[in-house]
Amino acid sequence: MSAPEDVSAPEDVSAPAQAWGRRLDIPQGGPLDGAGQPGGARTAREARAHLHIAYGPARLRAEPAPYPLPEGPVPREELARLRRLHRAVPGHAAMRDHLRRTHLLALCGEPGTGRAWTGLALLAELAERTGGGVSRLGYAGPDGASGVEKTERGHGYLLELPADQAESTAEPLLDRLRAHFAEHEAFCVVLVAGGPAADRLLRGRRHAVAYRPPAAADVLDRHLTELLADRPAGLLETARSTARRPELAEALGLDEPRPGEAARLAGHLAAHAEGRLSDERLLEHCRSFAPHQAREWFLEAGGPGTLPAALPALRATALRIALAVFDGSAHSVMAEAAELLAWELAVTLDPQYAPGRPLFSARPGACLATARAVHGEGVEDLGDASVPVRAVWFEGRRLASAVLHESWDAHHNLRGPMARWLRALCDDPRPQVWVRAAVAAGVLCARDYLYGLVELALPLGRTDSPVQRMAAATALAGASRAPELRPAVNGLLHDWARGDDERERETAALAHGYGLAAGSVAASLEELGRLARADDGRTTSHSVVRLLAGAEPETVLAALTHWLRGTRRARRDLALLATLRAVTTRTSHLWGLCEVPELEPYAAWPLATALLAAHPECGPRLAELLRAALTWARSAGAAEDALVGWIRRAAGDERQLAVLCDFLPRLAQDGDEPLDAGAATRIREVLEAL
Repeated sequence: MSAPEDVSAPEDVSAPAQAWGRRLDIPQGGPLDGAGQPGGARTAREARAHLHIAYGPARLRAEPAPYPLPEGPVPREELARLRRLHRAVPGHAAMRDHLRRTHLLALCGEPGTGRAWTGLALLAELAERTGGGVSRLGYAGPDGASGVEKTERGHGYLLELPADQAESTAEPLLDRLRAHFAEHEAFCVVLVAGGPAADRLLRGRRHAVAYRPPAAADVLDRHLTELLADRPAGLLETARSTARRPELAEALGLDEPRPGEAARLAGHLAAHAEGRLSDERLLEHCRSFAPHQAREWFLEAGGPGTLPAALPALRATALRIALAVFDGSAHSVMAEAAELLAWELAVTLDPQYAPGRPLFSARPGACLATARAVHGEGVEDLGDASVPVRAVWFEGRRLASAVLHESWDAHHNLRGPMARWLRALCDDPRPQVWVRAAVAAGVLCARDYLYGLVELALPLGRTDSPVQRMAAATALAGASRAPELRPAVNGLLHDWARGDDERERETAALAHGYGLAAGSVAASLEELGRLARADDGRTTSHSVVRLLAGAEPETVLAALTHWLRGTRRARRDLALLATLRAVTTRTSHLWGLCEVPELEPYAAWPLATALLAAHPECGPRLAELLRAALTWARSAGAAEDALVGWIRRAAGDERQLAVLCDFLPRLAQDGDEPLDAGAATRIREVLEAL
């Protein structure tokens, strides 16, 4: 049974402090000893934005990947359709001239970007001049292509190399093919997927060009025109108008569809314009585009099953998963996380093989292209300052969650290395790392709570690392967003709060600071009030103030006032400590898992000042709490120090000072009654000490 709480009479300000137990001091830092907090607000906000995306109805699965195109001659009807629909890409004429002169051209780019159509268009133009045809070849390994022995003079041939083509074999293969087709006076276009092989070919500037796809809007319009050519005239304009709807772009979640996606979208838009597809069904199809891309990526990775042949595919997979967790963060942070995950994947595939790291890898831009990502200028928040970074992000806001869900849901053997990887990241003191890893862990726990609990939440919550315990609390709170999981998470925290393990109790207190697991802010406060008995106030007061910085500050202030007026010593102390924290803690250090836009303009201010500016109605209760802290013997000294520091910080900012000047008269009187002489003297002494 738990020990009963101590109950005593209200304190007398004239009594010596030692008569009422220990003196309360201003809480210094949070439960992480100052580590892992400054800068966490921005990181948490971005992680939530990228990973907490609902997909709508789940009955529509991502469309299956298309089957490989058949080898052999390309039918005339397909070439005729190609001529009607193909959009010339930048550099088309130069590529055609290079192909005519050297008989071979390698187009380096990502699948789905229209490389094959451009290759066929180039070959068709040359074959038309020579009276030849166009055929597709099959890949027959590093030594050649199937069907190449039947090469005909004047013909054009298209060959696609596999995505995992070794970079050391690509260039010799292209040299052999060029010599062969030059000898036969024929032409060949080779499609090379982005990656090490393509990067090596481009650096060598032999046979290869970097393929740039046509604009998606042009491809979409051309396909819509083709699909609705024989339909009533108004349908084409209806489809074009639908394509411009904001909700359709939101459902797609892609910065710009690739040509293959634009063609697929045109089919859905045409069906919608003809009345064969409802609005909701159209949006469902659009929501499937990002999962479809993620599924294709993981299908590509399922190639060689042994190391070191599988390493390029594993590194590409690790890069995409790391980018899903660190979307929008510094490139160096994401790249290091990707290497750590690649190692975990490699030793899982072959425990006897210890992979190293390539010291001189492909250009960053080339690697990111394989993940449909770009880099540019960004900013990382360090708390009191921000620093410029080279940031990296997916070209589409739905890709991060699609990759994370696909890796976890469809590939069970990926879970072990991913869980170990996330646990290690959650021990990094930088909030730019552990916060993102913790938010991702929460998302994965919500996908499969039984697995996530054992492999993520429990190991993190029971460690001696305070950062990992905070990460566990963040992950559990994030998982409890799912209504069906909330009772399970709350039950776990209930058991931890009443158990004998100090680490579990602290993790429970930290988790309730997000106000999600217990079902409401009021219920979380009740749990924190119970935990105050077994806590020195450091962790519980931090969680209470985190709730105060949330969406329901009035609920929190009402609870603190109730505790203060009550007879339970532990809860009174908790109310006093939380009040001191509100005065001394910067608002941005108290980030939660829910948006509080009204506090954003005051993120650099102490929380008490921010609350007074954003929620003036909080003034009376805040004044009552601070008056009590100033007049109760056990907290008076700490409250005086806090008040002095609060006013001094405001003195350097006219806006803060104006807020404080409006509040201080309220602090100096108790409702309609003037403050007693002793309390008034204390406040006057504080002000005179400035």
